Amino acid sequence: MTQRDVSAHRRAFAELHESGCFVIPNPWDVGSARYLRHLGFKALATTSSGFAFTRGLPDEGAVTRDLVLDHVGEIAAHADLPVNADFQSGYAADPRGVEESVRLCVAAGVSGLSIEDSTGDPKQPLFDLPVAVDRVRAALRAVAGSGVLLTARAECYLVGHPRPLEESIRRLRAYAEAGAHVLYAPGPRDAGDLREIVAAVAPKPVNVLLVPGGLRVSELAALGARRLSVGSVLARAAWTGFLGAARSLAAEGTFGSGELVSYAELDAFFRQDAGARSRS
Repeated sequence: MTQRDVSAHRRAFAELHESGCFVIPNPWDVGSARYLRHLGFKALATTSSGFAFTRGLPDEGAVTRDLVLDHVGEIAAHADLPVNADFQSGYAADPRGVEESVRLCVAAGVSGLSIEDSTGDPKQPLFDLPVAVDRVRAALRAVAGSGVLLTARAECYLVGHPRPLEESIRRLRAYAEAGAHVLYAPGPRDAGDLREIVAAVAPKPVNVLLVPGGLRVSELAALGARRLSVGSVLARAAWTGFLGAARSLAAEGTFGSGELVSYAELDAFFRQDAGARSRS
């Protein structure tokens, strides 16, 4: 991927956030990224857990920064779409370390990345707000002039904060004031909560997590969400099929009754896709 391609993807990604609502699904490898492109999605996002599981690792704290940088760089190089990196907590606690990590992520060719405010410490699961804001500012220094969009995440719902809505809004407003380009508080499913979060940081765009059994794309768009990601859902859907077939094979000596996509269909898609890339 040339620098011209990288710049074009970053411009296209920024334009997607200017109006309307778009879905940014999360592939876990190059093959899933290429198929999502084939389906017509305009941008993709990595999934930290989806990638960790491919390495036989848990999501939190087990995957090194170097592995993640290699992964997001590979997805960005082969997706032929703008890619937003799930960059967890920036692979550092202090702002200087966050800035260094984010510079490396920008160099990997991404069009956007997200930074969380979770510490990984159950006793104090969130960075104190002044520190969290300094970390956002450090990430912004690292993306300055690159065209990369920074998404600041408030993890209040995911860490079990006693007042997740109020604290999410307090934090997201602070991150917006610090200059974050996109705001994201994963976890809420209630339409009222989501409406309040969107309104609290308007007109800045808000990412919302699509979840099975939750609100539909059209409903979230009507609430004012600008970007909809799916996190680990697609990776877990793939694992669901694998686990079902593998468990059935181990217990019963069969693959169960679930219908499988054919080898011929997958092989034909990737053969055609590879040919199209080689001609471009």
